[in-house]
Amino acid sequence: MVILIGNQKGGAGKSTLTLLLANFLTLVKRRNVLVIDMDHQQSVAQKYEKSKITDNVPPYEVMAADLADYPSMHELLNATSTNQVVLIDLPGKLDDDGLIKIFQSAHWVICPFAYDELSFESTIFFSVVLQKLNPRAMITYIPNRVKANVRYELRRDVDEQLANFGQVTEPLPDRIDFQRITTLHTPPSLDPVVGPVFEQLYHDYIQPL
Repeated sequence: MVILIGNQKGGAGKSTLTLLLANFLTLVKRRNVLVIDMDHQQSVAQKYEKSKITDNVPPYEVMAADLADYPSMHELLNATSTNQVVLIDLPGKLDDDGLIKIFQSAHWVICPFAYDELSFESTIFFSVVLQKLNPRAMITYIPNRVKANVRYELRRDVDEQLANFGQVTEPLPDRIDFQRITTLHTPPSLDPVVGPVFEQLYHDYIQPL
């Protein structure tokens, strides 16, 4: 299963969400996971390299890659076990034709966003492009780093618009603990925050496959 984590808007929390989901799938669900870091900053790959300095065995592999690498990688992914979950942390821009094949290969797309006008517009644009390139892909929107003072009316209106493309989950609040996630560990204080969201998504999308 190929899962993309992306949005047109930089700073939406793609890399953090990639780490959270990879940790959940491997440490909680004991699934075989491969992470492909295509984000320009490659923060997930950097954390992975740092983790290898310790004596701990990483629960999953992280590969740093460019968009140009994907055509050959896609053939390799097709030959792997159907039990493997591949998470791809996408770049923050859609202005590269190399993204076309990646979008077309996705089974499921997770799109983090914030409740503000710029993030909403970027999320809608990302969704329209994705739907044109791969209308079969499932889309899940995760409100991320949500402040406590977000107006209910704004949240309701945004959720209604995004529901035209896919599912909107419960929001993840803005917590300092998100900065302490590694490829080996998710702080226990985040379990009650992200656990219910990921459990539901696992039950709906991954477990049936």
